[in-house]
Amino acid sequence: MSQEKHPAVYIVANRYRGTIYIGVTSALWSRVWDHKNGTTPGFTSKYKLSLLVWYEYHHGMLDAIKREKQLKVWKRDWKFRQIEEMNPDWLDLHETIDATATLVEPKAGPLPSQG
Repeated sequence: MSQEKHPAVYIVANRYRGTIYIGVTSALWSRVWDHKNGTTPGFTSKYKLSLLVWYEYHHGMLDAIKREKQLKVWKRDWKFRQIEEMNPDWLDLHETIDATATLVEPKAGPLPSQG
């Protein structure tokens, strides 16, 4: 599956309410495919984080990076709530990625902190 380049923030997990990883990419479908196939050594390969459980697209990479950093400092329960608002059953969303439905409109000024 080919994909245009669009900045996205995403969360992959190994199971329901298990270990999670928050990342940012410009090619979400391909990046999650890499996680699924363990092609990149590191944390996600070690803990078999291959389920795309949450994502959102942004208009620019700087906005996506800001959002990634914001999410990373949130408490674990807050991250789970964020996931479950979109995906209450923690289903793998890889094959149903929809850039239009999850596109976040740019905001003026810095993003609010949850941490």
